[in-house]
Amino acid sequence: MTTSALLEARGLGRDFGGVAAVRGLDFHVAAGTIKALIGPNGAGKTTLLSMIAGALPPSRGRLLLDGRLLPVGRPHAVAALGIARTFQLVRPFGEMSVLETVMVGCHRCGRSGWLAAALRSGAQRREEDALRERALAVLARMGLAARAADVACALPYGEQRLVEVARALAAGPRLLLLDEPGAGLDATEHARLATMVRAIRDEGTTILLVDHHMDFVLDLADEVLVLNYGEKLAEDTPGAIRRHPAVVAAYLGEEAA
Repeated sequence: MTTSALLEARGLGRDFGGVAAVRGLDFHVAAGTIKALIGPNGAGKTTLLSMIAGALPPSRGRLLLDGRLLPVGRPHAVAALGIARTFQLVRPFGEMSVLETVMVGCHRCGRSGWLAAALRSGAQRREEDALRERALAVLARMGLAARAADVACALPYGEQRLVEVARALAAGPRLLLLDEPGAGLDATEHARLATMVRAIRDEGTTILLVDHHMDFVLDLADEVLVLNYGEKLAEDTPGAIRRHPAVVAAYLGEEAA
């Protein structure tokens, strides 16, 4: 496994109306790893993901991908560099099928313009067929091939979560941002999700994961970053985080010591 930094934050901060949601944050995400981001509600986790994804511009500091500055406040430009994300809330697109939903994630891989799409040119149809095959392959990787024709919003909640991950994965990201993918899942669904996330990592995609389920996070991650009121409280291996006095006292409970 490589240890070179894919993503770096240097002095990163974000203010909302004079309130600092993220303060002077320095960290890195090593290529080919799963990095978990934990902390209580209001710690700045989703704000951090939104800055990385280009949805929020930092108030100060820098974000770098492979040592180069990420575009500020330009989600489409960030996506073009190979960063994809999921969201806390699952929101399927109307009555679209599972396959159609995942094909949405393939959009950055397409090259046909609006005119070719409107005219349904031969090249555009061939490209659409290729993207459909790409989406089907992602569904197979996620164990959802049999659900391809089903309406996405009619799936059980746990499978809707997996469809959202599949949609992001269909973009072929180098860095996948997962915002609470385990929210609302039971133990069996957590185990299935963990297997999928490890497989994604093992196939070469770097992952930054936010989740509140500590057993899930600490069993899954290669490294953990702990935030507290927008500041870094700790950054270490899961084993060290389990023993870190401040983390134990603040988040894990004394029984975790």
